[in-house]
Amino acid sequence: MNQQPVLRNSTVTAAAPAHPAPAALVHPCTADITLLLEGTYPYVSGGVSSWVHQIIRGLPEFTFALVFLGGDKAHYGPMKYSLPENVIHLECHYLMQPQSKDTHPKPRHGKAQQFADIARLHDYLRAPENGLPPDELRGLLACTVARLGTHGGILHEDFLHGEQAWEVIRRDYTRFCTDPSFVDFFWTIRSMHAPLFMLTSIAQSVPPTRVFHAVSTGYAGFLGMLLRQQRNCPFILTEHGIYTKERKIDLTQADWIKDARETFGGGLDDDVSYMRRLWIRFFEGIGRLTYATADPIIALYEGNRQRQITDGADPARTQVIPNGIDLARFAPLRARRPEQIPPVIGLLGRVVPIKDIKTFIRAMRTVCNRLPGAEGWIIGPEEEDEDYARECRDLVASLGLEGQVKFLGFQKAEDVLPRLGLLALTSISEALPLVILEGFASGLPVLATDVGSCRELIEGNTVEDRALGAAGEIISIADPEAFARQALQLLTDTQRWHEAQAAGIARVERYYTQVKMHESYRQLYQSALQQV
Repeated sequence: MNQQPVLRNSTVTAAAPAHPAPAALVHPCTADITLLLEGTYPYVSGGVSSWVHQIIRGLPEFTFALVFLGGDKAHYGPMKYSLPENVIHLECHYLMQPQSKDTHPKPRHGKAQQFADIARLHDYLRAPENGLPPDELRGLLACTVARLGTHGGILHEDFLHGEQAWEVIRRDYTRFCTDPSFVDFFWTIRSMHAPLFMLTSIAQSVPPTRVFHAVSTGYAGFLGMLLRQQRNCPFILTEHGIYTKERKIDLTQADWIKDARETFGGGLDDDVSYMRRLWIRFFEGIGRLTYATADPIIALYEGNRQRQITDGADPARTQVIPNGIDLARFAPLRARRPEQIPPVIGLLGRVVPIKDIKTFIRAMRTVCNRLPGAEGWIIGPEEEDEDYARECRDLVASLGLEGQVKFLGFQKAEDVLPRLGLLALTSISEALPLVILEGFASGLPVLATDVGSCRELIEGNTVEDRALGAAGEIISIADPEAFARQALQLLTDTQRWHEAQAAGIARVERYYTQVKMHESYRQLYQSALQQV
């Protein structure tokens, strides 16, 4: 859905139809839940956004405020979703907007103790294995992060122009940096920390709220940590994927440096391997701080819960709530499925590198060679990474697959799922993909890479679950030949196809319903609201 914002009972003012300005400080009412959303709903389509929309619509007894955090404002178009009636507030902030330049900065002095506390926190984040007692960590957060951007803590001006800040950056460069020049290091430190000061300002304008709920760590998680520290309200964290893992995959070295150079004015060189590691450690540190303040910490499946614990989450505060889908929406699609298995393989997803569309295209060359009339449909938006989308189209042309591999753009799942014979997922990283559950419910076997929870979705998790049978096949990442081999087997073996179809339907109906998911979050929110 590409619609202009329609904000009900909201104090948001719109500078342009697609980009509401930050809200005023006076708000008409208190929201039950404020969702902290980084680069997702309601401006970006995808699995996380679909989940957010499900939660809001499925829990109408709660009112929601939305705080959207984006990078560069120019990267976001109109909203992709119509906001439900129980969304009472939306505000948008863009953390990578160019900063105004102070042509005559004034040097700032003092605040030695505040910078000493920050250095102590940094030492903990660099070597968390050395440990820090929970009470001591909470005290350190209270005197550092919670006061960031205030006169009792470190102001943005102190960070930009303070002698103590200069000394900290110079000392850290001498102690830890070996590869790039000091200029590179200096501007990288500035670019990664500047959004934190923007978030301290955003925290002051977030409307009155009973519970905060971040849908990732990263900058959204940092904002949640700030709000938890400053307002003493319950703070929930749900991670669909692991933020730091995904940053390692989908952000290249050049991306980090390009953002720093264009946004904050640094003259950076090409030797960026150290800088990329620095960025990743920065987000790992933010993740640890988020884990230290969030309760509960939710993962979509057990593998990610274990990863959270490895990354610093307290096991006692972690739990698993899997995704669920609306069976009433997808089950009727089974009746629309043709009697014969269509020789059509569909990949529903954004055309971006993390989805590895190129492996799907290469596999389709083999499939089409061996199964005349076969088609591959790429069903998803292309505007997020136009260069990659262009490369994918060029690959189709170079392999002579025009007319057999089709780019259909965004489509409603109900319109395409009944026309497919097999659902494909070639991603190099996933959590618990909703599209697999939708495929199961509509009566489709699934062929997926061995990432995230895909194996347990297709083969089962517990003994009881595995007894239902395999709902498709699992393949290795970036293996077009294995993909083609398994796809051909499923499409041409009618008995195997129907066994996989039956297993997928049984699994989604037993374990992955929207009703179960909504009830889990209903109880979670009710418990949090009772703490207020």
